[in-house]
Amino acid sequence: MPELPEVEVVRRGLAKWVAGRTVGSVEVLHPRSVRRHPAGAADFAARLTGHPLGEPRRRGKYLWLPLADGPESVLAHLGMSGQLLVQPEAAPDEKHLRIRVRFADETDTELRFVDQRTFGGLSLHPNAAGGLPDVIAHIARDPLDPEFDDAAFHAALRRSRTTIKRALLNQSLISGVGNIYADEALWRARLHYERPTAGLTRPRTAELLGHVRAVLNAALDVGGTSFDSLYVNVNGESGYFSRSLDAYGREDEPCRRCGTPIRRRPWMNRSSYFCPRCQRPPRP
Repeated sequence: MPELPEVEVVRRGLAKWVAGRTVGSVEVLHPRSVRRHPAGAADFAARLTGHPLGEPRRRGKYLWLPLADGPESVLAHLGMSGQLLVQPEAAPDEKHLRIRVRFADETDTELRFVDQRTFGGLSLHPNAAGGLPDVIAHIARDPLDPEFDDAAFHAALRRSRTTIKRALLNQSLISGVGNIYADEALWRARLHYERPTAGLTRPRTAELLGHVRAVLNAALDVGGTSFDSLYVNVNGESGYFSRSLDAYGREDEPCRRCGTPIRRRPWMNRSSYFCPRCQRPPRP
């Protein structure tokens, strides 16, 4: 699943190519791609057509395009394989093209939603306080947000009585961090993924947040993490952070700090990668 860096890369591309343009027409080619819009494909297309799009926004892994002239936003669910691509109008259709948005101007580009597995989609929602679509109003700020409250996050960790990786993936505590970047930040912080949050000191939490921010920014600098052709920017280009991963996906490869082979363990229908020497498990 795309995490904060991958979604932010897409947001920046949309800001360059889509913000300020007025929707001329919308073509829904697969009904599953608007299933989160209960009124259906025709209503989605009609309610979007004729409206100018505002500056794209993001919170954590969630991306939306506000309508510049009204209190609604188009929320993009990228799912496991969703892509928002800006393509020339004459470019051949992608095999898994699901939604096409044409604009009412002379710029020869259109916005395409491509989704191989059809787990993602677009939907129109009223805005809640702060300009977020109402369905994601409960999502916490992400650690790159200037208004993220480090002290409040630490207090929430101490109260949550959970383990540290579960906390990092809890989008109501901190958003934008998924499995890949949680493993990377925990490796940098030398914390085992099953470390209880109740015992974390404020300096330890501050150190961990520093590593979370560092790994997210490092991924952003190279366009995010792409393991295949599914995670791309609006021009279809892949990110390169997979070449710099220290823990995730490196099972049996030597730890870059101590040389101990990285281990992988099943965890919540996912995998956790860690160094058994640098990230010692908590005592029972």
